[in-house]
Amino acid sequence: MPRLALTTAALLLAATSAAAEFSLSFKWGDIPLCTSGRPNTVGSPQFVIRDLPAGTTRVDFKLKDLDAPNYNHGGGRLKLSQSGTIPGGVFKYKSPCPPGEVHTYEWTATARKGSTVLGTAKARRRYPE
Repeated sequence: MPRLALTTAALLLAATSAAAEFSLSFKWGDIPLCTSGRPNTVGSPQFVIRDLPAGTTRVDFKLKDLDAPNYNHGGGRLKLSQSGTIPGGVFKYKSPCPPGEVHTYEWTATARKGSTVLGTAKARRRYPE
């Protein structure tokens, strides 16, 4: 039985380490100041991606307000195959707009090849800064 447990553990470790980690950073850019709780539709921020997994054909982006996680800010999908800077405004999303307070927002980028997830990266910033 111990041998089966070791084999199972090794398979689980291999499966979970198959998705590579890469790095993501962003700048809010020139979005209008919003603290009313009613987000604007704006162009995406400038992103910088480093160490994108080999074989990536697209990256899906999703914004989450960590202080109000049930609100859907949306995101976008881009055809990418290499690391670098993605200029602002390449897709639309609902801007950060906390109601009279500061919230922490997190962009998640998911690298994919077809339906296969190759890796994920996350970056957080507070808004307003």
